[in-house]
Amino acid sequence: MLQPFWHGISGGNFRQRAVAKLTVINSLLGHPVLQSLHVKVGDKAELTKAFTQNDVVTFSDLTGDANPLHLNEDFAKKSRFGRTIVHGVLINGLISAVLGTKMPGQGCVFLSQEIRFPAPLYTGEEVVAAAEVKRLKGSIAHISVSCKVKESGKTVMEGMVKVMVPGS
Repeated sequence: MLQPFWHGISGGNFRQRAVAKLTVINSLLGHPVLQSLHVKVGDKAELTKAFTQNDVVTFSDLTGDANPLHLNEDFAKKSRFGRTIVHGVLINGLISAVLGTKMPGQGCVFLSQEIRFPAPLYTGEEVVAAAEVKRLKGSIAHISVSCKVKESGKTVMEGMVKVMVPGS
């Protein structure tokens, strides 16, 4: 029954195919799972997390990034950081979580990013990942992002990302 419909969306642009697939999923489930996300300039969202050394080891196991700066205290003590540090990409994952779960929310697609890591994040430090919509251009939101240590205010990641907002 769905064959002709699915066949009809195999071509065309990505956004049209994604919206069409979501429409089918919504109709099959009998209720809207994903609605249009309405974002505006100035919208903000954040989440807070403290990474454990176990989180860092798990990330290393999953990705194969076994850099001793993250895993070996003796090695890291001799570095400019003085102890092991959290992977930058793991910190950046918090931004993905903010964007996909809070703002813009479900169904947004991460398109690009330009980020920097001005200071290290150590395990146990509580970090606040924040995002703010700075500009909208069609279905693309330009969002300022940062991760700051809650206690000290130290910035451990900052930059700009672009996401496609569904239904906008």
